[in-house]
Amino acid sequence: MKFAKVYSAQPEYLRGRVVDVEMDISRGLHSFSIVGMASKSVDEAKDRMSSALKNSGFGSPKSKNEKLVISLAPAELRKDGAYHDVAMAMGYLLATEEISFDPADKIFLGELSLDGSIRAINGILPIIQAVKEAGFSEVFVPYQNIEEAALISDITIYPVHNLRELIAHCNDFLEQKKLISPQTPTTINTDELTPITNFKDVKGQAIAKRGLEIAAAGGHNICMFGPPGTGKTMLARSFTSILPHLNHEQILETTGIHSISGILGGIDVMVEPPFRSPHHTSSYVAVVGGGTYPKPGEITLAHNGVLFLDEFPEFDKKVLESLRQPLEDNIVNISRSRGSITFPANFILVAAMNPCPCGFYGSEHTACRCTASDLARYQKKISGPIMDRIDIWLPVEHVDYNHLAGENAENTSEDSEDIKARVHMARNIGYKRLGNHRFNSSLSSSEIQKEYLSKEVLNLLNQSATAMKLSPRAYHRVIKLARTIADLEQSEHIESDHILEALQYRPQFK
Repeated sequence: MKFAKVYSAQPEYLRGRVVDVEMDISRGLHSFSIVGMASKSVDEAKDRMSSALKNSGFGSPKSKNEKLVISLAPAELRKDGAYHDVAMAMGYLLATEEISFDPADKIFLGELSLDGSIRAINGILPIIQAVKEAGFSEVFVPYQNIEEAALISDITIYPVHNLRELIAHCNDFLEQKKLISPQTPTTINTDELTPITNFKDVKGQAIAKRGLEIAAAGGHNICMFGPPGTGKTMLARSFTSILPHLNHEQILETTGIHSISGILGGIDVMVEPPFRSPHHTSSYVAVVGGGTYPKPGEITLAHNGVLFLDEFPEFDKKVLESLRQPLEDNIVNISRSRGSITFPANFILVAAMNPCPCGFYGSEHTACRCTASDLARYQKKISGPIMDRIDIWLPVEHVDYNHLAGENAENTSEDSEDIKARVHMARNIGYKRLGNHRFNSSLSSSEIQKEYLSKEVLNLLNQSATAMKLSPRAYHRVIKLARTIADLEQSEHIESDHILEALQYRPQFK
């Protein structure tokens, strides 16, 4: 009886972590144990592994009178899921000398079915990234995960269907191996992508469309308010159609987050900005993240994309206030008794709300039924600090019925592709000025000070800020917004018109 050591890996928060899988077999009464802070799903691998080996033509560990100990190291790392099934099976066969191979530079990943086939796992992309950084040269992954895994270059990826196929590739005892062909790198294609919703399908709402274009160009947070049924949700869902595709680094980061969370939904690669729209009854943990072992929430799933909060004031007060840190720092810190973790949360917030509880305050079509106290209570649900962090407040009013259908239906709306071209142009101007693919919304105080403002523009801004009683944060955000408006007009400096338009987007109710 011998000892063997092979290698596997698993996700750890939003990263990957290499795990040593050690096998020790000794004489004695039958015993089979897995140590190393293994969860129930890992412990159940004993049954999956035994049946898979038996149905692949090898002896089952449960049928032998021997003591088998499998150690998953490091011991302090919690092991969960079925990531190590294949590695444990290969390590067992290596320890019993039924097969022979050099495990030094190989990683085995996948969940075993009882018949020996290998099932897909979540989080394959960050796992491959960690494996590459650790210096391994070969990775054997489930066939269903191959497109995602092959996003990482300069490492050999082998797609595997079942245990027999893997053994036939690795076993040095075989006179003639049946080698598995390595996977070619995944090619990212964005040419055939078409948005589900398009700005040209939205009738009227020119002010809202203009505000959304500015928000997309500068990464600014936005809130739309107006009566029910005026198109706020449709505008929000069309918003992603004017956002440029993710760059390669963002694709890897966004795909990895969604892969670990198990919500790719059959999509191997995310090339478009994610759009997350949690219901207003969602819990604090669901939106922000957390749990006994911290997991990402909706604000992290919206990273590099859009977080749409419909019925904004109806969200729990605790959830709304938790947005302060991510809206300011683009991260969220989750601290629990078992550990702390920082998750990325760089998203554009798109919120939608009614002007009052009944939704018809100020409407010319339906009388408002709310009292003054109802209105005040409703608007107070959104605190001043949250309002300050939202750069653009847009009224979305009723559209004339003659413009909605029939021969007089308005058909002058711009296509999303035309708006996207302007957004892309404005972003490139900002990238050249700021570098590192940063938005104007992320300008620091020192960078704002470097913006040239003529005496006339500065006087206009200061007078308006005094009249509107802007906070220092809101004052700086007006400059950031004006900088984006200037970029859309390809203006080198911020002019008075840019400041005036930016001021128009400040909250119109207190």
